[in-house]
Amino acid sequence: MNSSSRDPLDAATAAASTLSTYLELSLDKGKSLIVVLSQRENNEVYLGDPGEPDADWISCAAMHNTVVRALLDATRSGLNELVIEGQAYRFVRTFAQVAEHGAVVFTPA
Repeated sequence: MNSSSRDPLDAATAAASTLSTYLELSLDKGKSLIVVLSQRENNEVYLGDPGEPDADWISCAAMHNTVVRALLDATRSGLNELVIEGQAYRFVRTFAQVAEHGAVVFTPA
């Protein structure tokens, strides 16, 4: 990304699209979307139950910090209702601890 005035919009659009893709996947699998936060450029993304050992989670991808920040800006802790690309999504955003890292958990509601 460059530093043009379109960056915040591009990050928000990418975040919404990414969130909808992973929420659909979490609905299909009956699992939560877990984004393990890191100080590196990318954050690991898993499907699983935050109450289960992380060894049982399914690794999906890595998500760039810019997208994660936009996701956090577009959502809030607790129940969220968003319309993304014409599709309505209801989910609960919570936090969890994974080893020495924090994680954001999106659970379909």
